Amino acid sequence: MEMYEQNYMRLRCLCPEIRRLEGHHVSQVEGAHDLHLIVLEQVRHTTTLQLTYLMDDGTLRPDVTLRIYHDALQAEVLSRRCQLNGELMKAERIPTQAALACKWKANRFLYKWLNYCGRQGHGFHDRVARGSERDLCEV
Repeated sequence: MEMYEQNYMRLRCLCPEIRRLEGHHVSQVEGAHDLHLIVLEQVRHTTTLQLTYLMDDGTLRPDVTLRIYHDALQAEVLSRRCQLNGELMKAERIPTQAALACKWKANRFLYKWLNYCGRQGHGFHDRVARGSERDLCEV
C-alpha cells in the first residue's frame, strides 16, 4: 500500500489538479518524448487515466492505465496482462502469488517512471508550485 501512496503523491506532483481534468492533455519538454495523459473516467472518489508517450513510430509506450483513489490517497496500475516466465498471460490465469508479484512490478515501474517524468520537467498544471508543495515534488 505504501507504493500506491507514493504513486499518488508523484501523480499529484505531475498533475496537481487531476480531479478537475477531462479529456486528453500533453506535456511537452524539449529533448523528451511528449507525455500524454488521457482521462478515461472521472467520478466522485476515483479517476481512471492513461499515461503514455507517443513514440516517433506512432506506438504508445509505455501504455499504462491507472486508477487514482482520491479518498484513500492511492494510485495503482490497472493491468490485465503480465509477463511470466517470458510468456505474456492474462492476469486471471496466473496463480495468486505470481499475480501479486506482477502487480507489484507494474506499480514499482510506475513509481520509477513518475520520478523520471518529474526529473525531465513534465507536468500537467497551469500554475507554478509554491513553497512546501514544490519541496514535496522535488525528486
